[in-house]
Amino acid sequence: MAKDRQGLHFSELVWESTEQNVAIPPRGTVDEGSRKPKSEPVKKTTSGYDTVQLQLWDMEESVEPVTTTESEFVQRARELIEHKEPAALFVPFKSYWPTYGHMTGAQSRWYFFWRDEVRQGRYPKTDLSYIFLHIYELINGVGWDEPQEGCRQLSLLWEAYRDSYKRLDQYLGGWIADFSFVHKLDIPLSEIVARSRGLAGDLAELELVRCLSAAPEQLRIEVLSVMSDYDISKSKFYTGEGKIAADRYIPQVVALIDAYVARKHGSNLITMFPPAPPVVRERYLFRSAVYDISLYGYSVLVPVIRVSKSPPLRSLITRLFRLTENKLRALMGYRGRLKDVRVDADMDDLVTRFLEREFRKAEQEEKGPAVVIDQQKLEQLASDSEVVRSLLTVEDTGEPGHEDDAEWIIESEGAHGGAGLAGIRADGDAAERVESAGEENDGNAERDSDNSAKAEEQAGRMAGGERIERDHEEPSGNHLSAGQKLADSQPPASDSEADRWTLFASELTPLQREAVLTLAEEDGSAKVQRLTAGAGTMAELLYDEINELAMDSLGDLIIDGEELTEECLSMLDYIKR
Repeated sequence: MAKDRQGLHFSELVWESTEQNVAIPPRGTVDEGSRKPKSEPVKKTTSGYDTVQLQLWDMEESVEPVTTTESEFVQRARELIEHKEPAALFVPFKSYWPTYGHMTGAQSRWYFFWRDEVRQGRYPKTDLSYIFLHIYELINGVGWDEPQEGCRQLSLLWEAYRDSYKRLDQYLGGWIADFSFVHKLDIPLSEIVARSRGLAGDLAELELVRCLSAAPEQLRIEVLSVMSDYDISKSKFYTGEGKIAADRYIPQVVALIDAYVARKHGSNLITMFPPAPPVVRERYLFRSAVYDISLYGYSVLVPVIRVSKSPPLRSLITRLFRLTENKLRALMGYRGRLKDVRVDADMDDLVTRFLEREFRKAEQEEKGPAVVIDQQKLEQLASDSEVVRSLLTVEDTGEPGHEDDAEWIIESEGAHGGAGLAGIRADGDAAERVESAGEENDGNAERDSDNSAKAEEQAGRMAGGERIERDHEEPSGNHLSAGQKLADSQPPASDSEADRWTLFASELTPLQREAVLTLAEEDGSAKVQRLTAGAGTMAELLYDEINELAMDSLGDLIIDGEELTEECLSMLDYIKR
């Protein structure tokens, strides 16, 4: 058989001989003949037909490498990696496995314009086939220099168009996981869980091991459901008003119990209930995609630990699902409870306190701040304070001995019935204060040493709503005593604030005190996470406890998010004591 450019050709070999009816010699004769010297070989003439067959065999060409549609696509993609088009009109495009050859000229112009927009972070509306074509470029290594960048572009594409095209959830989750396997990227599969309809099989097992080993706070209910014998999706409470609360709090409860077990027994859940040894699984890459297997191979081997098959761990997760649902039913006023929920009393108490605290905190956030500031009253108070400040401030005119005849008369409208009057007169050197002693004041008595305190009291009443009038006529009987100086307008500093901080510091437990001081350090939030994990609790719980004490003692919070307020930073000395 030979092959040329025209196709396949078949040849037939014919063996011919001129000898006919030759008798078969006896066996002994053959042995004797074998010992005789060999005779000269008979030269046979080859026919012209045999010669032709030999020439055809010698002319056969070497086998060329096989090219596939996928490899041709990758080669073309590399040629067009930098190709751009100016603004073009959108042209619909639908293809099951889209490639460049499936597009018309108008579709190609729109695609390369749209791709350039996507690379710049803009995501115009387009057809699903254009999106898949760009995805095929990325998974085949076209359009990025570092694998992290390629994974980021895939995630952004998914996030931008998943609301418009639900089919992306069906494919992109597995493709991004395959991308991370072939490029050995350490990315949390929880991002895939958040966008897809959960995980199943090997990916779910991998995510469970990762979270339970190092990051329990990243657990999600979609992954945990693989470990639960209780199907919460069939619960009337979950399918109704309780879904949001259950999705939020069940993973947090599992993380809380993991920290509690680590504190009590010195090992977390996955260490206490070790699963079976890992099983090596073969995972086929980029299924249903235009993918050139010559790049990364047909499949990869992934060691999988089937943690969901651990009976004691599976039993505990199931009970925590049911326990959390019962607690949420009670907090949300839902009638009916799940029966036969059996956990340790200390675990039950810990979960109850945690959920009550988190539930109250969430309700308070929904209601908004408890204190509402009236902007009009705030502006009025600022205006009154400015008036008081102008009364207590003296400007130096630079002309000693010069007197300004202007006076300020304060008339009280409160319970004093207008009996108390205070006059404040400014001159070039200093300001002196006088106060009327009543209706029988003769204006000649010397003012005693408490005039300063009384003037400050009058100023305080002005800020509370007293009327201020300016009178250019000096009332009889009210004048300044020579040489009397203006008292300090600021009251002496009070020890009440220091006392409150001292009281607050005395109420802190050693763990709470250490957490506050640790937050003030660099990277304090991460250090507190490790501190609370070692103590068998959660940082959020500890922050809430500290803020509750601060509200009782100081009247304000000292931890905002995961950082100390500026006021607390300035008062750390009291906590260190």
